[in-house]
Amino acid sequence: MTTRQDLANAIRALSMDAVEQANSGHPGMPMGMADMAEVLWNDFLRHNPADPNWPNRDRFVLSNGHGSMLLYSLLHLSGYDLSIEDLKSFRQLHAKTAGHPELGYAPGIETTTGPLGQGLANAVGMALAEKTLAAQFNRKAHAIIDHHTYVFLGDGCLMEGISHEVSSLAGVWKLGKLIALWDDNGISIDGEVAPWFGDNTPARFEAYGWHVVRDVDGHDPEQVKAAIQAAKDTSDRPSLICCKTQIGFGAPNKAGTSSAHGSPLGAEEIKAARKSLGWNHPPFEIPQDIYAAWQALEKGKSMQAAWDERFAQYQQAHPELAAEFLRRISGELPSTWQADAEAAISSVNKAQLTIATRKASQVALDYFGGYLPELLGGSADLTGSNLTKHKHSVPINQDEAGNYIYYGVREFGMSAIMNGLALHGGFIPYGGTFLVFSDYARNALRMAALMKQRVIFVYTHDSIGLGEDGPTHQPVEHLATLRAIPNMSLWRPADAVESVVAWRQAILRTDGPTSLVFSRQSLPHQARDAAQIEAIQQGGYVLVKVANPQLVLIATGSEVALAVDAQQALAAEGVEAQVVSMPATDVFLNQSEAYQASVLPPELPKLAIEAGVTGYWRRFVGTSGAVIGLDQFGESAPAKELFEQFGFTVNNIVKVAKTLC
Repeated sequence: MTTRQDLANAIRALSMDAVEQANSGHPGMPMGMADMAEVLWNDFLRHNPADPNWPNRDRFVLSNGHGSMLLYSLLHLSGYDLSIEDLKSFRQLHAKTAGHPELGYAPGIETTTGPLGQGLANAVGMALAEKTLAAQFNRKAHAIIDHHTYVFLGDGCLMEGISHEVSSLAGVWKLGKLIALWDDNGISIDGEVAPWFGDNTPARFEAYGWHVVRDVDGHDPEQVKAAIQAAKDTSDRPSLICCKTQIGFGAPNKAGTSSAHGSPLGAEEIKAARKSLGWNHPPFEIPQDIYAAWQALEKGKSMQAAWDERFAQYQQAHPELAAEFLRRISGELPSTWQADAEAAISSVNKAQLTIATRKASQVALDYFGGYLPELLGGSADLTGSNLTKHKHSVPINQDEAGNYIYYGVREFGMSAIMNGLALHGGFIPYGGTFLVFSDYARNALRMAALMKQRVIFVYTHDSIGLGEDGPTHQPVEHLATLRAIPNMSLWRPADAVESVVAWRQAILRTDGPTSLVFSRQSLPHQARDAAQIEAIQQGGYVLVKVANPQLVLIATGSEVALAVDAQQALAAEGVEAQVVSMPATDVFLNQSEAYQASVLPPELPKLAIEAGVTGYWRRFVGTSGAVIGLDQFGESAPAKELFEQFGFTVNNIVKVAKTLC
């Protein structure tokens, strides 16, 4: 008869065999958490291996992603399209089974994890998405959104500061369908964690407002089962289940030590572990009775079929809501979206607004927030400065079906939660802070780009133009570092029209995140014809064209108006300069070579102007061009004085430009 221990040992065997074959990996956590995983996946997890994207599936997040063989083993055993050959290719080039779980590589992976703590943050975002989507779409007798988010996490996740940020929010939001299982094994890479991790973790989470199940033996399936059931029965707050485990469980010489954490056990230790566990099967061989006991395909199909029937009843009772739900989950925009966006751009252009681009961003949101109920926005305690709250905003703390989030001072947590919202589906998340504080959130930005998620990061107070707050709040290197993230698109608009176009392009983008960067200070409207407005979406275009240009001035954001003024001053001195506004360099660089050459003729000298570090612009101006930028920190003073101090003046641009002609 197949026992729970046999089922858990299948995970242990596959994990230690795959790590050994790869000669690389982390066998200790999968072996230690195998019993917990077996109970969760076989007794509780609602999923369908035949349809990994079933909207009402439970989400499972492996926050301690270094133990990826735990997840790969679970996916393989339960019937996902992940073969034993895929497991044998663990950590090899182009394998589905990467060293850490990679979204899109294998079916059933809900998020890319590895940077510790972010999986927990993603799970908080997923649980918030479930709760908000349910409030927006569920109706009496028709609960089409009703699922749990489970997250495995380890000591390392809890040591990371982000775990404090997001767990506090999860408690405030009362995310009753979020259940975290903590692998309390007391070991990290450097050894026993007691000297550097002395937190009273259960008390800490109770202080956050969580339901905590203490002192669970993580190797006792009945205790784990009872704890998960108690968590499911607690619907008014998230739950933390504290499971005491032994890392590398079953390895007689390395279990309970750091040597089981991040390196292969070795042939002799694996042989001894097989004997200790009573696992008498060759590497990568799983008996058919164990496969049969793990198989979740039929159960999953039955669960989804029952949900399909409920959804059909929902469609009959609420056809418009059902159609809207399907649109939202698919990620498609409304059929009227393009026309609505064009009307918004036209209206703003006619208004000829001279306003800060952060205010122009809010104007854009006033339009798009009315068209797109999937926009779920927020700010890290800077709502009144970022201007991320629009006229259609309803805070979720006032209405669970709302669309605005007060994140508090939690830039990193906010950004990783936004990733979770996007991963869940049904929302286009956006969130704001000052550009300088994108540093706090950088790894979450990187993860959004790596996972190709439609997440919109709103950054205001984009330069020394914020003035008196001084260098601690004045970004200098941030534009360049954000542009350096692969697959991150960045827009720094020059006026209200470019701001609305930037928002449109960010919303249209489905294969990665966008950073929208806005000014604190007012910027003048720039005159454009219809062709120029259309060209904004190319990322760079000729804003001021002359018949016989002698050089090109390239600028972004607040410096575009300065470049236009300098162009006029140069013309008065007989120098013909063309002005290029380049709000999105990455977008421009993706245009055809012919288009790029038409905007930046190779034969003309070029002067780039941006209130940030200069190195990035060398690729555009070449060795014969020049850059007016800022390769030092700013100062505390009114914005006008700072721009004069650091050479962002018409006179200085004219002076430098004349040296290039």
